[in-house]
Amino acid sequence: MIALITGGAGFIGSHLSDALLAAGHDVLVLDNLSTGSIDNIAHLKGRRGFEYFIETVDNEPLLAELIDRSDVVFHLAAAVGVKLIVEEPVRTIETNVHGTEVVLKHANKKKKLVVIASTSEVYGKSDDVPFREDSDLVLGPTPKHRWAYACSKAIDEFLALAYWKERKLPVIIVRFFNTVGPRQTGTYGMVIPNFVRQALAGEPLTVFGDGKQTRSFSHVADVVGALLKLVEEPRAIGQVINIGNTQEVSIQTLAERVRDLTGSKSAIKLVPYDEAYESGFEDMPRRVPDLTKVHGLIGYRPQYSLDDILTQVIEYFRRK
Repeated sequence: MIALITGGAGFIGSHLSDALLAAGHDVLVLDNLSTGSIDNIAHLKGRRGFEYFIETVDNEPLLAELIDRSDVVFHLAAAVGVKLIVEEPVRTIETNVHGTEVVLKHANKKKKLVVIASTSEVYGKSDDVPFREDSDLVLGPTPKHRWAYACSKAIDEFLALAYWKERKLPVIIVRFFNTVGPRQTGTYGMVIPNFVRQALAGEPLTVFGDGKQTRSFSHVADVVGALLKLVEEPRAIGQVINIGNTQEVSIQTLAERVRDLTGSKSAIKLVPYDEAYESGFEDMPRRVPDLTKVHGLIGYRPQYSLDDILTQVIEYFRRK
């Protein structure tokens, strides 16, 4: 199999590249390095079956050529991270919506399988937890830029499903729930890398809001393993599928756990959302997936606990 990964120099994309190559597949990476890093794929340079292109999906002639060469497209290129979303809403919307549009357009010419990376953010402010794929989406008002990302990814999903329904383009939509692990940085607001960096530096761990909001964190290896199985499962085509972990933790407790595992004496500092992001910022109180569908399709069960994830991320940052 030949796989094209847009955003392949990103955190998830680079781990997916590793896994595909280890399984004997060829990998083509397309990334403009806007949020990805060449360091994530530096160890793959020169490896048989691996090619990378530092370009954007807006380069449609190149994109079309790479899609033609591929059997499956993993479309991971996107604007990510709450900080980036709030500070650059134009970039967020244009990158997510237009990027998906051109990938689907060119994949449709040869009916190539496309995996669209979506997000748990699309569930918005819903309190119907755990989130099921057929749950209603409850988004905030348009003047709140925080919801631009969720809306843009929801449009991606609608467009992908429209291509499947109307034009029979095989698509699989996966909603990631807080994927973490080695190589992830805190540059765009990812909470675990930020906590770990702060703890190791002896800085205060900055918890936004009151710290009572909860999240469920997934190890990137679990996520990548699910992706490899889903593209081999015909029943996944045309489906929206949660991938994550059901182990729920409050952000306050998470900060305390990071401090304990690092042996840090850092203080934990609560920072109001208005100060951390923007006035009137709204957050999701809980974010927990229902994994019934993905388990039924591929027998998915997360193998990594929260402590496993934290231990590996701490080791990664210590090596850096």
